[in-house]
Amino acid sequence: MSFQTDLLNHIPIDPLTGAIAVPIYQTSTFAQEAPGVNKGFDYSRTNNPTRQILENLGAKLENGAAAFAFSSGMAAIDAVIKRLESGDEIVAVADIYGGAYRLFEKVYAKFGIRTRYVDTSDLEQVKAAITADTKLFWVETPTNPTLKITNIPAIAALAKQHGILLCVDNTFATPVSQKPLDLGADLVVHSVTKYLAGHSDVIAGLVVAKTEELGREIKFYQNACGTGLAPFDCFLTIRGIETLKYRFQAQADSAWKVAQFLEQHPAIEQVYYPGLPSHPGHELARKQQKSFGAMLSFHLRDDTCESALALVQRLQQFILAESLGGIKSLVCLPCEMSHKTLPAAARAQAGIRDSLIRLSIGLEETEDLIRDLDEALSPLFNKKISNHIPIHS
Repeated sequence: MSFQTDLLNHIPIDPLTGAIAVPIYQTSTFAQEAPGVNKGFDYSRTNNPTRQILENLGAKLENGAAAFAFSSGMAAIDAVIKRLESGDEIVAVADIYGGAYRLFEKVYAKFGIRTRYVDTSDLEQVKAAITADTKLFWVETPTNPTLKITNIPAIAALAKQHGILLCVDNTFATPVSQKPLDLGADLVVHSVTKYLAGHSDVIAGLVVAKTEELGREIKFYQNACGTGLAPFDCFLTIRGIETLKYRFQAQADSAWKVAQFLEQHPAIEQVYYPGLPSHPGHELARKQQKSFGAMLSFHLRDDTCESALALVQRLQQFILAESLGGIKSLVCLPCEMSHKTLPAAARAQAGIRDSLIRLSIGLEETEDLIRDLDEALSPLFNKKISNHIPIHS
């Protein structure tokens, strides 16, 4: 059965009314027939019918045993890290989301949980970072914002060899393109705020566990810490997931054309997009992803924050904003926005220079996005070239 048909078949018709849209059970508590005797729900912090449908859908999307919806992507990450104890160590991707870095370094480091940051696309660096205390590999692939690709089966085999848990942030690729649990990961996290919800109107996170045992642990922290997603946000997320495949495919197709245009522009030094043959992870991405995604970033030849800032402010079709994955195209200057919390040395290690610009491609017409980029870039080269670049290839 196809992805889309199988997905829609897992969104149930309401048995009480026949409603084909999932009802919003906006209630804090549930009546009990007797103490401890209920219809499967007693308190919405612990469980809620709308959230349960979303969580069942999340598990289906990633081929997991169980999934859990959280009040934010950061709350989802936090639930995974809560499994660790003082003295444990994490080996994490160097090109890491700034919020995850802040959580690891400003919250959990003071509880004795240490993180080592390495380029996880280089398996030798990962091997060298392992100690007797390593309990978790934390991987983003593609990474944010330089789109590096990590070999999930290879790092999963390494994790299994050393008894280490592997968690993959699958936000950029989405389950449409990549299923890390099928490739050997133990846990998957999503910032649902991005592609899964897809309309820039929800803050949410998801953790998907490969086994029931891991699922019970994540569920404990969701309930104990009160971080479950509210019913209305669950409803919006379900509605977004219904069109995930078609949104993501259209955005990825457009991103590939934008990346081609940028790679040929004289004002651009380097484009980071796994769909380009020039990308170091291109062949690996072809093997473990069904598409190359809708995120890309690039460095200007004029490698200054001032030039990058001037460029993003000249753009008309790209909204200067945090976040990504929505239907409207966004532009971000990571050194001043999404990754500002990383120290300069950490940004340098991850390849995040001051002129790095990140694009989240939305559902506008590709030609309009390329024209906008061309016009914004022209002062850096004083020449438009879009008329000479094929954008329908």
